[in-house]
Amino acid sequence: MTHKNYPWHVLTVTSLGVLLVTLNLSTLTVALPELTAYFGASPLESNWILLSYMLFNAIFILIFGKMADIYGRRTLYLTGLTGFTIVSLLCGFATNVWVLIMLRVLQAAGGAIVITNTTPLLTDAFAEEKLGTALSFNVLNSSAAQLLGPVIGGFVVYALDWRWVFWFNVPVGIAGILWAVFVLRPVPGRAKGEKIDFIGNACILFGLGGIIYAFSEGGVNGWSSPSVLIGVLLFIGFGICFVWWERRVKHPSVDFSLFRDRAFAMANLANFLNSLARSSVALLIALFFQVMYKENTFSAGLQVLPVTVGMIAASLLVGFLTAKYSTLSLSTFGLVLSAGGMLLLALFTGADAATFGISLGQFLVGFGSGIFMTPNTKSIMLTVPPEKRGMANGLRSMLQNMGVVISTALSLMLVTSVLPESLKEAVYAGANAEVLPGDLPQIAGGFQLAFTVMAVLTGLAIAASYLRVGRQSGVNNTLRRSLK
Repeated sequence: MTHKNYPWHVLTVTSLGVLLVTLNLSTLTVALPELTAYFGASPLESNWILLSYMLFNAIFILIFGKMADIYGRRTLYLTGLTGFTIVSLLCGFATNVWVLIMLRVLQAAGGAIVITNTTPLLTDAFAEEKLGTALSFNVLNSSAAQLLGPVIGGFVVYALDWRWVFWFNVPVGIAGILWAVFVLRPVPGRAKGEKIDFIGNACILFGLGGIIYAFSEGGVNGWSSPSVLIGVLLFIGFGICFVWWERRVKHPSVDFSLFRDRAFAMANLANFLNSLARSSVALLIALFFQVMYKENTFSAGLQVLPVTVGMIAASLLVGFLTAKYSTLSLSTFGLVLSAGGMLLLALFTGADAATFGISLGQFLVGFGSGIFMTPNTKSIMLTVPPEKRGMANGLRSMLQNMGVVISTALSLMLVTSVLPESLKEAVYAGANAEVLPGDLPQIAGGFQLAFTVMAVLTGLAIAASYLRVGRQSGVNNTLRRSLK
């Protein structure tokens, strides 16, 4: 292939990787009640079918981001995609819920390697003036996967079996591996001599695991439970240890000096808050229609289409918009739209739900997030030198994935926290739940509380995005012109 076409071939490779990993997450948003029923899982076990992947994916992303800088992106990418495909096959053979959870941890490792390398591969391959367009295509593919995932997952479970939620990953993975072997050029690592910070990453694992465990236990057993206190103490203790260690180790997982750049710091904070707010929308809407209206998995999957339709619509426009408008304007405007969508969801997910209002709210959340993500990612990647792009993207992806995992645990906790013990399991059981008509307003109130909190979090993301530009010498001249 010619040098001229190489960047676009790389884009097709990363698009397949993003498609595969994102489909894996989005298919389970509607399939969770069926897995819960099949394995007879408790509410805590049901939580961890989702959370195990999300938690370890967030940690592994940071580790493999550094490894890509050291050993090169092609080798790591192919290793991750191959591992992800093999474990997807094994997930369908899980004999009990904890075997599935353990396999999901291994699947998270493969997915983390793939996602960690996609953005740096594009950043290395494309010229700066075309990078925004390339990144928007990655967002488009992610949005398409989120769009197709709930529908595919719902249909597969409804027509076949829950195992095929994992097995359909296999042919996509094989195609992605073969194409990546053909396209990607061997590129040596640019951070030779650096080492992986295993102690720092262990601190992140136990600290983040602690707060996720606290959220899970708080929603099921109440906030006075000793297990909640243990989780919070783990989060605080390991968080302090992480900051102390990272400031002393020679090759840290997180280079805190990067956060001296205001644009980098605020863009990452906005990224985290946006992910924290929007990531559980599809899960909550799917559960809402299954619990409240007894819709099957396929029908519930169709109900969450508006959020990803919005992201796809934004992805088609944002490549053009990034060339015309500033990063500050686009990022902040996108978040304002998302906040409006969250408020509509909080308003219309009552016992007498308004389907049009819910659909419009989801569309605005998706469209706003789609407008926000590409310029915000571009802002992050161009504030760091090439030899630190793997770390920067790993950090960006980790924060985004931390937002996903905390969002899932937090939103489910909020929904169930206002419910009596007899109704908590109904949220996870979906259409299989036995709920009296008089209980529906109380269950709906839990969903409304969750969306209200998500709207507040989006408001905080707006503030962070707006504050990204200041008198900061660390931003290079090119980026400064694009931000202002």
